[in-house]
Amino acid sequence: MSTEALIDSWRARTEAALGRALSPTDRPERLLAAMRHATLGGGKRMRPLLVYAAGHAFGASAEQLDAPAIAVELIHAFSLVHDDLPAMDDDELRRGQPTVHVAWDEATAILAGDALHALAFSVLAESMLPAKARVELLRELAMASGVDGMCAGQALDMEATGRELDLRALARLHELKTGALIRAAVRMGALAANAAPGDLANLDRYARALGLAFQIRDDILDVEGDAAQLGKTAGKDQAQGKNTYPRLLGMDGSRAKLAELAEEMGAALAPLGDGTDALRVLAGFAVARAS
Repeated sequence: MSTEALIDSWRARTEAALGRALSPTDRPERLLAAMRHATLGGGKRMRPLLVYAAGHAFGASAEQLDAPAIAVELIHAFSLVHDDLPAMDDDELRRGQPTVHVAWDEATAILAGDALHALAFSVLAESMLPAKARVELLRELAMASGVDGMCAGQALDMEATGRELDLRALARLHELKTGALIRAAVRMGALAANAAPGDLANLDRYARALGLAFQIRDDILDVEGDAAQLGKTAGKDQAQGKNTYPRLLGMDGSRAKLAELAEEMGAALAPLGDGTDALRVLAGFAVARAS
């Protein structure tokens, strides 16, 4: 099977497993509908694909990786629901459809995000992995999604709106807001496969560069793209006075930084051998994606 076909198979597994996790059992209909709206039928699935790719590189089966892959995507969905709220980024469009608080209301959106967050940990806790691995993965996901990860990054982003950060502060903001969950996805796949500490160190280097590259590309697309292409409101960062790489480095400087990060990702993966082909493909996607 080619690397691209393998990635497609992981994407299909992600969609199927998310559908099962959000199945209409004995759950409040309105709340579940909002959760499904936020999670199903769209998205790049970058984070679960990174779980599968990192785990695959060290010999884990797709079945072993299903739960951590779904858990990380549920956390990502929760973060988007809350980020889009009027009290946060106040966005009305996500993945080409109305955001949850627009399609329903703010209270339902808050509850849907909370429920997605809780469901992620439930899925991971009930996985087929050994107890020791489950504890390690639960810790990784908790660290990435809380005060040492995404929540801290969002707080820094809100505090910085309207004032200019230097490059070091901006990188720190994005390392938390975007990079923490990407790093956790890579680590969770590798930990599920019982990767060695030295291999985890190289993967950390790869994941940190990938997280920043993903954000810089996002910043570039916010300038160059349109709502139809992106599936979300374009030009929002500039309108809100957000700190971005194009604002600090210009478009040419931002592209140069992307190229530098692409080289760094390749160098980090080089010692890990041929099993990292999928990680290389995902790195290329992060640098060159059009949405």
